[in-house]
Amino acid sequence: MSEKSGQQSHMGSMPGRMNRHVTFAHEAPAFKWSSLWKQPVVNELNLKSYTLPIFNLNNQFSINFHLAWLGFFVAFTSWFAFPPLLPEAITADLRLTPAQVANSNIVSLSATLLVRVIAGPFVDKFGPRKVMCALLCIGAIPSGLAGTARNINHLYVLRFFIGILGGTFVPCLAWTTAFFDKNVVGTANAFVGGWGNLGGGATFCIMTGLFQALTRDHGLTNSVAWRSAFAIVPVPLLLGVACITFFLGTDHPVGKWSERHTTNATALAVAKGHDTHLDKDEIKRQQQKAHEKEAGTARVQEADDNLDIPIKSEVDIATNESLTVKSAMKILRNPLTWLPAAAYMTTFGFELAVDSFLVNVLFRLYRAPDFSQLEAGFYTSIFGFLNIVTRPAGGILGDQIYKRFGVPGKKYLTLFCGLAQGLLSIGIGFYIINNTTGTYGATLAQDTGSRPDLATLMALVSLMAIFNEAGNGANFALVPHCNPYSNGVVTGIVGASGNIGGILFALIFRFKGVGLLNLGRPFWICGVIHVGVNILLAFIPVPRW
Repeated sequence: MSEKSGQQSHMGSMPGRMNRHVTFAHEAPAFKWSSLWKQPVVNELNLKSYTLPIFNLNNQFSINFHLAWLGFFVAFTSWFAFPPLLPEAITADLRLTPAQVANSNIVSLSATLLVRVIAGPFVDKFGPRKVMCALLCIGAIPSGLAGTARNINHLYVLRFFIGILGGTFVPCLAWTTAFFDKNVVGTANAFVGGWGNLGGGATFCIMTGLFQALTRDHGLTNSVAWRSAFAIVPVPLLLGVACITFFLGTDHPVGKWSERHTTNATALAVAKGHDTHLDKDEIKRQQQKAHEKEAGTARVQEADDNLDIPIKSEVDIATNESLTVKSAMKILRNPLTWLPAAAYMTTFGFELAVDSFLVNVLFRLYRAPDFSQLEAGFYTSIFGFLNIVTRPAGGILGDQIYKRFGVPGKKYLTLFCGLAQGLLSIGIGFYIINNTTGTYGATLAQDTGSRPDLATLMALVSLMAIFNEAGNGANFALVPHCNPYSNGVVTGIVGASGNIGGILFALIFRFKGVGLLNLGRPFWICGVIHVGVNILLAFIPVPRW
């Protein structure tokens, strides 16, 4: 059926707001650059967009796309605000040891791990928009109290609760998965994840630059400056974006989250034998509208008589369901749950560890009058800033490979990136070890030993970051295929696995990177783990489409 006839056949059942700003079609159109600014082309089966109109803000798909990455982005301004200031300012002010600094990083990752697991079921029940708003508002409270820290215990508590903001990743990715169809969902997820992760790099520059300005230009002491920085940047951004998200965002292509089952996709899923478990408010709404058969399982809409579309992927008809004991056990027993989870542990988990520890590695290797906390922070920010292109590239490549090779293509792309990252990490580790000699002195001038060439080291780190972050993007091109009816839960599990990796690799940096001559050891140990895990995951089968 043509795009035009598809639009005419189904116009009557679509929300009025959507009709004014989209075109309906039965299948994905060929990619055109103009689709980036033209009105969306929507799949009339599940109401998801076939295109990614990121430069056209006259539709709910683009608005929610930008709100998703923006919420994740501003979360980093508090979540990652401590690492750039820890090596010098906060460590001196609170009299911290290197072990305590490392422990505080691990505490932050532990909190995010818990929140990501919890956020998944909440997303499936209440929708990503509301969960995003809640996490930003809750995270703003400890962010505002960051300046009250007076000792290491205060720092642990504050970093734990600020770590809640890392959970914004789950609604961020689940939001775009709900709005964009399988031909472009990898690209959409990779862009919001990558642009959100860009907040990590931006935070290093913002916080170190602001700290320098407050001390140098405004005459504040180091202690007052770092405390003031938290009140100036994270808190207003978190609350401001939360308000924008609440008032401008949309729960689902149909409108309210409680109406998400009122699509042809759900009708076809029920016709194929799927039990649609409705929430209480959904049951009440459906009883009022159509007096459906029985509470808890309903055929919420008669499929369009003109809709005759072959279904080759479960993603086409899946709608988020609230978590039940039965569905939880099914998810946990499914190897497809743990394929992207374990892969993400090796990629995003390592990214978290590198973001937290690279600044300390560089500061300890090159510390000199002309290489301070500020320079170390700027060099570390490169790792985060690369997300602006690398993570989207992974998602885009995943979607392109999917067109020809299906889900297996996405799987092997994800594993290849993890394997390449591992090999490069091993190389970086031995490069640091083989080029670091001598005894670390108060300044570089007092140490006759050698150091790795900074330009070469950063080139290797940047190359590793390309595969690391592209792997993250490819991973979340794969996730929507793994358990489509519980995408929020699976996104939470995969996201939490990233934090498990972050904790694991942070512990390796914490205990295996002690002393100047051992700074390269954590890199090669982590690299060996990456290679081993990604090789083993190759044996887990995935659906064809």
